[in-house]
Amino acid sequence: MTIGADGPVPAMRPAVQETYGPADLSAEPGFAGGFINFGYWRGIELGLPLGEPERVRSQQEMYRRVLAAAGPLGERRVVEVGCGLGMGCALALDEYRPAAVTGMDIHPDQLARARAAHGDRLAAAPDRLRFVRGAAERMPFGDGEFDAVVSVEAAQHFPDLAAFAAEAARVLAPGGRLALASFFADPAEGRAAELAALLPSFADGLDIARPVAALTAPLAVAGLTDIRVEPIGADVWPGLDAWLSRLLPPGAWPRNFLPAYRRGLLDYHVITARHP
Repeated sequence: MTIGADGPVPAMRPAVQETYGPADLSAEPGFAGGFINFGYWRGIELGLPLGEPERVRSQQEMYRRVLAAAGPLGERRVVEVGCGLGMGCALALDEYRPAAVTGMDIHPDQLARARAAHGDRLAAAPDRLRFVRGAAERMPFGDGEFDAVVSVEAAQHFPDLAAFAAEAARVLAPGGRLALASFFADPAEGRAAELAALLPSFADGLDIARPVAALTAPLAVAGLTDIRVEPIGADVWPGLDAWLSRLLPPGAWPRNFLPAYRRGLLDYHVITARHP
């Protein structure tokens, strides 16, 4: 446990520390616009040349997919777990008109970047946007503080999904909703090793190979109801690979996400649940 400016925070795993700190994944060309997600490509024509506008739109659409699933958000209090640079928080404020949005991230470098990127907005409306340091398994918030808990492509990094589920249930007010997007793995024996051989992010510990039930079961234990899982891989992996094809050769490992999906090793899901 370390003590940060925003309170007690569990130690980060080394791969997370490096990737979102000195390596600054948000600066990679593959993540245009600072959103840091693989994109939701439905409605984007993949047969045409893809440029940065299409890539940014795909990442915005992923946020819209999750925010809509958490809604309606008008005049509600929203927290994003794993907010990164806060681009999704800004989109939520602009398009969904919640009362306030809190962006929470475990990495102090990400929070510094978020505060720098949204300095004008923070100064103009400090009651509507804030960035707080905290871990998914130990959120620095009161019971029932939020009407919606959202998370976009961060749960694959959470070391303890059961603890996250319990915390999400705790900080949600009655009637509040959870909406999360992330990728999960086939639980069959030997498949995690097969996945790690294709994708070094699973081998080095950045991403953790777990089945979707590793989250849905703890959500039920935590008392959340109306738990639903929607696979959306068909709208994620082909678009991601089409975008990466303009940046990377076929043998580059990030392009193995599509083969891994086609081999049934992993898929992308939207998970929703409700606090009764």
